[in-house]
Order: sequence, then C-alpha cells, then structure tokens
Amino acid sequence: MSRQSEPIFDAVVRIDKLPAAGRSIAVDADAETRKAIAEAMNILSVERFVANLTVSPLRGGLRALGHLDASVTQASVVSFEPVAETISEAIDRVFLPAPRDAQAPAPGAEVFVDLEDDDFPDHIDGPEVDLSTLLLETLALALDPYPRLPGETLDSLGVEVGDKEQGPFAKLARLKRDGEDQS
Repeated sequence: MSRQSEPIFDAVVRIDKLPAAGRSIAVDADAETRKAIAEAMNILSVERFVANLTVSPLRGGLRALGHLDASVTQASVVSFEPVAETISEAIDRVFLPAPRDAQAPAPGAEVFVDLEDDDFPDHIDGPEVDLSTLLLETLALALDPYPRLPGETLDSLGVEVGDKEQGPFAKLARLKRDGEDQS
C-alpha cells in the first residue's frame, strides 16, 4: 500500500467532539473511491467497499468497533487471470494518546510488553483519528497474498517443476562436478 498525503475517503473523527455515547460511521465507497482504493492496494479492482463502525470514547482516546465487507479482484500469481475475492473482517481497534515526555520511560529502564495481548493500542497525536487508514489497513491485511484460480498450478499451465535444480548456483555446482570428473 502506498503512502498518500490526502486520505482516499473521509472518515476522520475528532476525539474532543465525540459524544459520550459514541457515534456511528458508515462508509460505502463510490466508483471513484473504489478505483483509488484499488490503485492504493495495487490490485485490479474493488467492486464493493462497505464499512460500519461504532466509535466511542475510551481513556482519552477512542475505540472503533465494527465490520468491513469488500469484494475485490486481484491478478492470479500463476496465470495473471482475474481472481475475485470476498472479504468480511471484524474491526476492533483502540487509539490512545501517545505518552507525554513526563510519562516516557527513562533511558535504559525496563518496559513490560505483554506479547500474549493482541490488543496493542495505536498511539495518536492530536485530537483527530483518521479511520480511513484503519479501514485500508484492514483490507490490505485481509487480501490473499497469493491469489489464484481454483485448481490452478504451474503444472496446469504446462510449466515443468521437476526435481532438476535450476538457477545460477545449480549450474555452478554442475560445472564444479563436471570439472572434478575430468581430473
């Protein structure tokens, strides 16, 4: 995913203006926005991108809880043919203010990090949180890293994947063996 200065769609929440009961955010991307998302993700197309979040205040920050549904098309890693994928991901993320300098640990101090805890909060600077970044990150992590059509393999395309070693180091090893045989 490439970095951009402007968000692809508006999902900014101001913490200082967030009601105590929280608020709902609904994103239903239009065709132009879906095209921009596809370009940012470096995939063929995004046919559907719908997210519903409930944002509520939490310890000076906020908690975003909701769901992302998307339909995307990627290129197969085998044949480069389009592969459709449906994504349905739950979202539960906490954003907390970054620790102030007075609260920062002293250099060389021991800091406890619970690696068993899956809910590391994201740190924020300022009164705003851009939830579009959260939604795009959720989509990026849910994409199949190696999309391919059902039953599609290199063998089905007629590409030999035999046991014979390939590449420059295999060729060097054969040259070395051939040199030893001649002496």
